[in-house]
Amino acid sequence: MSIHNTILRAKFKWGSLLKKRVLANCQLATMEAGYNIIQEGLIEISEGIISWVGREKDFTGDRSNIEDLGGRLVTPGLVDCHTHLVFGGDRAKEFEMRLEGASYEEISKAGGGIVSTTRATREASLTELVEAALPRLDALIAEGVTTVEIKSGYGLTIDDEIKMLRAARQLASLRKVRIVTSWLAAHAVPSELKGKEDDYIDQVAIPGLIKAFNDNLIDAVDGFCEGIAFSVEQIERVFRQAIKLNIPIKLHAEQLSNLGGAVMASNLGALSVDHIEYLDEKDSEILAKNDTVAVLLPGAFYTLRENKHPPVQSLRDHSVNIAIASDGNPGSSPLFSVLLSMNMACTLFRLTPEEALLGVTYNACKALGLENIGMLKSNFVADLNVWDIKHPAELSYRIGFNSLFKRIYGGENA
Repeated sequence: MSIHNTILRAKFKWGSLLKKRVLANCQLATMEAGYNIIQEGLIEISEGIISWVGREKDFTGDRSNIEDLGGRLVTPGLVDCHTHLVFGGDRAKEFEMRLEGASYEEISKAGGGIVSTTRATREASLTELVEAALPRLDALIAEGVTTVEIKSGYGLTIDDEIKMLRAARQLASLRKVRIVTSWLAAHAVPSELKGKEDDYIDQVAIPGLIKAFNDNLIDAVDGFCEGIAFSVEQIERVFRQAIKLNIPIKLHAEQLSNLGGAVMASNLGALSVDHIEYLDEKDSEILAKNDTVAVLLPGAFYTLRENKHPPVQSLRDHSVNIAIASDGNPGSSPLFSVLLSMNMACTLFRLTPEEALLGVTYNACKALGLENIGMLKSNFVADLNVWDIKHPAELSYRIGFNSLFKRIYGGENA
């Protein structure tokens, strides 16, 4: 059994105790090859797993405990497949400085940028990191998110990176939500090793990865491949170590330029490549060939006021699976809303609402390597949302409006 399937099944110690549930009088957006809407639908849940999906009139099982959903829309639970949810401090002052015209260099000299987040994250205790992250996590949960990916990447020492991942694991024990963790030590070079990227990879990123793996703290390994971060060769060294340990890989790539990181990662079997504004046509072909998911992060595009759009039509033309995520972080995307991310992806990147919903359900699960989740389908995990709307396009259409009626995690109201 894969590490991700182990995560799925282990989370349902409460769901496995539930009796069968039957939800009826609803519309189902199953997300099996698109909306795939079933009118007058019914879902049966047994021990946290979907056991039957279809038209209510075709159901021949026990109807004694039917829950009437009043014609509401049911979708799979939402998935935020790329976040930096755990961190210390904030960068609101930096936001003000940027609006007043300060350059990145000026902000850095004033102690801002990732340096300030690293300092605050190192100074924070494990408990303080958990307490700071909980409101962000709660904001996602309130919108129907049932699975969240959380990265390290702000501690930039072995101990502080591991502290971040321990905080992420604790969050999973405090809320009914699935947490998938990613080791992102190769995110930036700390000030004490400035200009010594190779030393940092050898002294922190790789040995820390091994330690975190041995402590059962990581589900995937990530990196940031850009001129302002790490080279293709440096990231590949980290990924080769992950592959030796049979840990899935993913990559921040082609956000500001095209260094070839996306192709390298995809050819090594990456689950996803994220940002990808500078991805080209040949790169799309390779992602399709290797079944690598393209994760779009409109929050960062919006916050940084970028003008280079990800090649959505090329991704479509090559049948690349597209996911969407918040990229919630203290600097480039202080966004902790999947619903707003969906709207942004449609408005800024011209995705269809159907593509957007697929991007935060089944395709987001693919980006995390999660199986049997993200669809309303028999034998899939019973993570689902009941919405007070008539059509799934409303989830992307409305801005600042949360129509969630009921959230079900592992078969249980949550």
